Amino acid sequence: MTELSIGDVARRTGLSVHALRFYEREGILTTPVRRNSGGRRLYGEEHVDWLTLCTFLRASGMPLPEIRRYTELVREGRGNEAERLELMRRHQELLARQIARLGECMDLISHKVRVYEDIVSAADPGYECVGPGPVQD
Repeated sequence: MTELSIGDVARRTGLSVHALRFYEREGILTTPVRRNSGGRRLYGEEHVDWLTLCTFLRASGMPLPEIRRYTELVREGRGNEAERLELMRRHQELLARQIARLGECMDLISHKVRVYEDIVSAADPGYECVGPGPVQD
């Protein structure tokens, strides 16, 4: 069994040592972290894998209480896959809406970039860009 220090896990997951301790206190790990005779935490590869998943869930906007609930379901084992699926589907739908909104934002920003590129290339100081399109004084 691989034994990793908290520093090793921090480096591998990109989480701070503080965040790792926080996740442990908050019940975000599916298995307990062992301690050596000196009281230092000993992580395994399963912790790294789980924390990596949690990092992706957080980066995608999943709130900590939902990650905690998901962790509880996984910890309980088989038999609650329907609830896990529902949790993931809800988050997937939220992400789909966010991605669509970001697409709209990107379209507007791309339009603004083209407008300003045209203005700069034409060197026409008579344009002022306000709102969704160019406005001429």
